[in-house]
Amino acid sequence: MTSPWKALLLMALVGCGTAGGPFPPAPASTAPLASAKWEGPWMLVPGGQWKAAFYYGPWQCNRHWMDSCRMECAGQGYALKGCMWLADMKLDWKGQVVPPVRVDSGGRLAIYHCCCDYPRVSPMQNRALREQWKNQTKTLRKRWGEKFGEWPKGGEDHWPGHHLRDLLHGGNPTDLNNILPTPKGTHGVFNEQYPVCYAGGPPWNTVGPDLPYSDK
Repeated sequence: MTSPWKALLLMALVGCGTAGGPFPPAPASTAPLASAKWEGPWMLVPGGQWKAAFYYGPWQCNRHWMDSCRMECAGQGYALKGCMWLADMKLDWKGQVVPPVRVDSGGRLAIYHCCCDYPRVSPMQNRALREQWKNQTKTLRKRWGEKFGEWPKGGEDHWPGHHLRDLLHGGNPTDLNNILPTPKGTHGVFNEQYPVCYAGGPPWNTVGPDLPYSDK
């Protein structure tokens, strides 16, 4: 299974992007704000520190992500019904490449979901997948927190963990690459719109702007 965290991460440190072309420029300040945001602390990583900020949609996928989804679905023998751009992760990094050369850098990770015409799992399979998620939730929150900071909360309650490829369509319940901490209200919107996307309904079946939100 390919990673649902679709990365077109342009790092100034290495000066190149992954397959599929460079990430578009930073969102225009005239665009609407993201529906929600969470910013983590600086975390120690090999060679320096990084800090992640998550901006939440959902937005229509731009041409890059829609084309990527079309190829991904076809590569698995499925047809594309729609694409949802769920969130962006902005990563700031600072550290040393070759001491004493200090570098401040960063990049963006688009987190989007391809609504291929995957078959639904059976009710029994769905229950089993949800039980796996339930049993591993605390461990997975801890593992996520080791990378980005403590799993976000709303008041005293942890944010829901959204499965990008949903369990009803065979998503992996315990793969961190398939799990995104999501504010409760935004998670509700995701759950409402997934059936629309899988049905090939608007707006998820059409291409949106390259830069749908502002992070300012």
